Amino acid sequence: MPLSIVILAAGQGKRMRSDLPKVLQPLAGRPLLSHVIATARELEPSAIQVVYGHGGDRVRTALAAAPVTWVLQAEQLGTGHAVAQAMPQVDDRDLVLVLYGDVPLIRADTLRQLVALAGPKRVALLTMELDDPAGYGRIVRSARGEVQRIVEEKDATARVQRIREGNTGVLAAPAKLLRRWLARLRTNNAQGELYLTDIVAMAVKEKIKVAPLVVASPAEVQGVNDKLQLAGVEAAYRARRARELMEAGATLVDPTRVDVRGPLVIGRDVEIDVNVVFEGTVRLGDRVRIGPNCVIRDTEIGDDTQVFPNCVIDRATIGPACNIGPFARFRPSSKLARGVHIGNFVEVKNSVLGEGSKSNHLTYLGDAVVGAKVNVGAGTITCNYDGVNKSQTHIDDGAFIGSGAMLVAPVRIGARATIGAGSVITHDTPPDKLTLERAKQVTIDGWQRPTKKT
Repeated sequence: MPLSIVILAAGQGKRMRSDLPKVLQPLAGRPLLSHVIATARELEPSAIQVVYGHGGDRVRTALAAAPVTWVLQAEQLGTGHAVAQAMPQVDDRDLVLVLYGDVPLIRADTLRQLVALAGPKRVALLTMELDDPAGYGRIVRSARGEVQRIVEEKDATARVQRIREGNTGVLAAPAKLLRRWLARLRTNNAQGELYLTDIVAMAVKEKIKVAPLVVASPAEVQGVNDKLQLAGVEAAYRARRARELMEAGATLVDPTRVDVRGPLVIGRDVEIDVNVVFEGTVRLGDRVRIGPNCVIRDTEIGDDTQVFPNCVIDRATIGPACNIGPFARFRPSSKLARGVHIGNFVEVKNSVLGEGSKSNHLTYLGDAVVGAKVNVGAGTITCNYDGVNKSQTHIDDGAFIGSGAMLVAPVRIGARATIGAGSVITHDTPPDKLTLERAKQVTIDGWQRPTKKT
């Protein structure tokens, strides 16, 4: 059967105590809803519909690029009502999978298993076993273990409340039957809402098989209703990604203190120290070592490179066998060849450094093209911005830049040229020669330093 996915994302989230809609609250740097959409896309459905309501304009704007159809639920009258808003765009031949925009950790493999249990005459229901199921609807089974109905906690008797199997809300049902059952929902319950869960009893009454699937880990279906639950889901997400890294062969000094907020591809024998944050798409080659307190975003790092503590690397390409940091910063579009050294308090922006070049201290390299085996002394600045235009500095192979030099772009330093310390270079310099620019040193006799009046 073709698969149509409906994601319910209309909840206001009052317990968040935030002006930001609940489904836009951040998990690993991305909105909760974006995680659910990404998982839904892994199933390759024929359509994904997102039912939105509270803060709808902000939700749609934040996720404007998402390949989904947006469906407005103008009034929040319950989960059954929310699904019904999406049904006019669902074909009767489809299988409908219902997900939730505030349940971000659910796995695609789990959903594939659930969908496989459903069919034209079968409803599949995802459940969970909890030590304390307070707050969740309960799964009521017959003596033979067959699902009979779901009872919401506010409507449950004391006996039903003792049941430990809880409802996750996630289910898959044939569209033709689901459409009919949704039309028959009533509000005769404690919350006066149209419960999606009531369709389970309807299916049983019509002798439609309800196939339950107990999720392996309740953390996978944890909903997010307040900031405490958001923090709990964040911790679970971190633990999941850390486990994936270690299973792939990475050494993590402390798995609880690594944050992976996007696709991370690693080579062999990678070592990652504490408090490292990976954002966007990051690739680490073989034997890469990342020191503590680094932020690495949308970057590729080559084999045998070491990143020392407290570095920020943003949208850069770092070659093999490089040494980076400590306290180095890379801004977008920077590229290092093999064996480059970038040391403490060096900032590189939109620059290319050739093989074996070094800039070890207190330097800014912006809009620069640096050749091979260049040494850039401490305190050097490429003066690339005149307030309007960005200009480029070229430093050819083997050049030596003395400490405290100002290279005023556009300018070219010739191959194997030497720039004297403290020089302000405003014109191209020839290869193989020493170029320097300094004012005459003068000592003023009789000068006295000003003193404060007592």
